[in-house]
Amino acid sequence: MKTALVTGGAGFVGTNLIKRLLKENYKVISLDNYSSGFKSNEQEGCNYIELDIASKSFKDKIENSDYIEGVDVIFHLAALARIQPSLVDPFHHVNNNIQGCLNILEIARTKNIPVVYAGSSSFHHGLYESPYAWSKWSGEEMCKLYSKVYEVETSICRFYNVYGEHQIETGTYATVIGIFQKQYREQLPLTITGNGEQRRDFTHVNDIVDGLFRCSQHKFYAEIFELGRGENHSINELANYFGKDVEKTYIPARKGEYDITLCDFSKASKLLGYNPQLNLSDYIKSIL
Repeated sequence: MKTALVTGGAGFVGTNLIKRLLKENYKVISLDNYSSGFKSNEQEGCNYIELDIASKSFKDKIENSDYIEGVDVIFHLAALARIQPSLVDPFHHVNNNIQGCLNILEIARTKNIPVVYAGSSSFHHGLYESPYAWSKWSGEEMCKLYSKVYEVETSICRFYNVYGEHQIETGTYATVIGIFQKQYREQLPLTITGNGEQRRDFTHVNDIVDGLFRCSQHKFYAEIFELGRGENHSINELANYFGKDVEKTYIPARKGEYDITLCDFSKASKLLGYNPQLNLSDYIKSIL
């Protein structure tokens, strides 16, 4: 039986990945500080450890424990996400995302463990548009450094607008589909930022998880993969999937947001056999 360590395992993508790993008969360990993850996401069969990977004491705590012994792969998903919060609190985002990634890569180096790193498609829209985009790209660069200098196996997966089960619906880290779901359920108007014509490549979390898992089955050295659906929809189209007669409210556009996301996953298809299957419209129909 193989063992996987998932950082951010109580979060949205982490929870879905752990479900997949358990189905694949992996022994799974989660590290999470529960800043944006939830105890309610915990899955039977996974060993959950409450630990902040960005803390100064992390390396000592790991080295003086048996958490990492026998681990075959690390999925590094833990990070402070989202553009808007990073604009408000840049220090927290940059410090957390960079220090956390460095700590994980150091463990990977000393224990010779491959790492699958969760990057971000925000790379394509300007590294200096937000502290979040810059910090996630810096994690990619650290993966390249550790692969080149120390021969640590690393894969970098850039996510595109992920949605699905266990997504966050409220608060700082909520995404638009989660927000719309909650508003629809509570019979509130759907809030659309700007004119609603910005387009997003919405990707179901199960397709993202499939890409992550496929990366773990290969030996790569800082190979970058774009994981998306390869189609995009405007926010107005998304809102209309909930019903053209559903009330909608337009609010001001937000700084740092970009007009279009659209994934070219041809490399992932060629090297991983990645083939996203799940459609946004079908998902919305399934939850209404």
